[in-house]
Amino acid sequence: MDVVGILEAASLLVPEDIATGNDITVSDVWDYLTHDEWELALGLLQELGDGWTAPPGFWEELGRAAGRLGFERSREWCWWRSAETRVGVFRADLALRPTGETFRRTPIPGAGVLLPMWDIGNQKDDGAPELDIARVWVEFAPGLPPGARTPVRLLPLNPVRWSHLVPGDRITLYECAVAGGTASILEVRLPGAQGGACSPVLIRC
Repeated sequence: MDVVGILEAASLLVPEDIATGNDITVSDVWDYLTHDEWELALGLLQELGDGWTAPPGFWEELGRAAGRLGFERSREWCWWRSAETRVGVFRADLALRPTGETFRRTPIPGAGVLLPMWDIGNQKDDGAPELDIARVWVEFAPGLPPGARTPVRLLPLNPVRWSHLVPGDRITLYECAVAGGTASILEVRLPGAQGGACSPVLIRC
């Protein structure tokens, strides 16, 4: 299927009454597709995806289209959103420790590459902290440098172990034995049915 066909298939999944903050609807997407404005149509569909609980297939179709168009970060974002439909949405305000206080000297890459450990309050039988793993997507920026702070999205390797978190909870990032940063939970939205562990590494088109 070509890019137009993929975008058309994704458009058919969007409810007609869904609109962006600028009152853009799926009808506008069809207009862009008619005029071969594929990039604009893709961007609008991504925006419309925020206005409803889109199924995994919607984001998978958009990821395929972005890949065909050569938009790597857009493709990764759509795959990430597809994973969130299964795992849930976990957003946090992450502040990294400055250079010299931890081993990191370069920015955290933004597009869900980093897979660090987190202290989210879980404990071993002896009461010691038990660290959990989650990927990091830096919102609104290509990366997060040491000493900086910004909202991020987290994709847990085992989302069930994260389901106790609520906005305001504080968690700690570890890439080595020394804490690399702290984060305050901003949002937690669990999927309707969470069937045990789910690995974002395996969720791909």
